Amino acid sequence: MNIKDNKKKLGFLLIFLILVVLGVNYNYLNKGLERVFVNYEKGIVERVIDGDTVKINNESVRLLGINCPEKGEKYYSEAKNFTTNELLGKEVKIYFGKDKYDLYERKLGYIFVGGENVNAKIVENGFANYYFPSGKDQYYASFYSAWENCLNNKINLCKMSENSCAKCVKLKDLSVENQEAIFENICGSDCNLKNWDIKDEGRKHFTFSDFNLRAGKSVIVKVGNSTNSNEILYWTGETYVWTKSGDTLFLRDLEGGLVLWEGY
Repeated sequence: MNIKDNKKKLGFLLIFLILVVLGVNYNYLNKGLERVFVNYEKGIVERVIDGDTVKINNESVRLLGINCPEKGEKYYSEAKNFTTNELLGKEVKIYFGKDKYDLYERKLGYIFVGGENVNAKIVENGFANYYFPSGKDQYYASFYSAWENCLNNKINLCKMSENSCAKCVKLKDLSVENQEAIFENICGSDCNLKNWDIKDEGRKHFTFSDFNLRAGKSVIVKVGNSTNSNEILYWTGETYVWTKSGDTLFLRDLEGGLVLWEGY
């Protein structure tokens, strides 16, 4: 037997031993590779702070892709209760997005229980709107679909306005460049918009004072500080509202009913 044959035999033996090792340690290697290539953690939900914030492994986790009502707002308690029922005491997987932490040092993640995206489920049940301040990612389509399902079911935050002016007030234009939204009254009678609310995907609100949108007329709601008129109302206290990476405008009546929404 020559040297060449010996090398071949040694090569086959080495391959055989590698296959044996892989067979014995497949589960271990698979889990190790998963930890390296899949950006997630496991943990137990120990506490629910509000609808979109929980404590896992003694760390605060802000649920990505959603924005629930704040304390004092309609559906705040219902959103917190829903999240509590879905997550408290359960083992979960936290999948991280582009950024792992926010400015408050909270972890940012999509929380899954048994393969189900609980964040999207909260949207589908009308306890949050979808929210992607850093731009749309691979989960965006599922959240958009969840929001549409919520609208079809007309529940909670997706309950449409029954105000007589809801069919009259339309969004004529939304300009990111000019930071303004233009609303038009297409009906033949005036609409009083007192306490109607404009909101972005996040936590920025503009509430109409005792403003009357006359029949056939338009009004501009513009980010900035100046004197209001019949044609322009200023959204004060903000340097910007509508983000270049994508956002959504939600308009609600004084009872919180959804009049319209427009995303880009």
